[in-house]
Amino acid sequence: MKIVIVNGTHEADFIIKKFKQEKHDLTVINSDRDFGTYISSSNRIPVLYGDSTKAYVLEDAAAYDADVFIALSTNDIDNYVACITAKQLFNAKRVVCVVRNPKRVDIFKKLGIDSVISSTYLLGESIKNESIIEDFMKTMTIENEKIMITEIIVEETSSIANLKVRDAHIPDFINIGCIYRDPDVIIVNGETTIYPQDRLVLISTPQKQKQAIDFIQGKVEANEK
Repeated sequence: MKIVIVNGTHEADFIIKKFKQEKHDLTVINSDRDFGTYISSSNRIPVLYGDSTKAYVLEDAAAYDADVFIALSTNDIDNYVACITAKQLFNAKRVVCVVRNPKRVDIFKKLGIDSVISSTYLLGESIKNESIIEDFMKTMTIENEKIMITEIIVEETSSIANLKVRDAHIPDFINIGCIYRDPDVIIVNGETTIYPQDRLVLISTPQKQKQAIDFIQGKVEANEK
């Protein structure tokens, strides 16, 4: 399967590692030269530096006929433009767009994006669809169980409670999509502090879901990766 991944930082690195293990044909484009260099070195694959909203950049990357085109920029409009360009000019069969603003999920779908993913939107749908939102942990699947999204509460006894993300030694197989801290939804970075009773939205593979839950609950050490 030919997969094109544009922009993104650690979430891009996570997805690239997963697809590389599955032996897919990967094309990677990133507008951040420094992080693109890191991704290239970390995954031992070429990364093209450039603006994925520009048709000539996609042409230089030979991004024609992708089975899946994934846009991971922090800018929703850039993701939309890149996806539409890939679909209309480069014959991408399926385009996947990440958005920060959950209000754009339905709009982008109506404008032709096949899959629009927002951690905040997914969290809202999860809460809306559950009759008891105080459940300790909830799980949903995306794309035929290829990705697991798990909502889990940080206990007082968790080894990551009251630590900044960069100090929590979170294993590579865990990606924190966002934190729900009533009434706020927090987009995570290295300086974000994780507090007891925070609801973490974890993104993992099905095979690593139990390990991810055990780590947040404090049942495994940080060096178990």
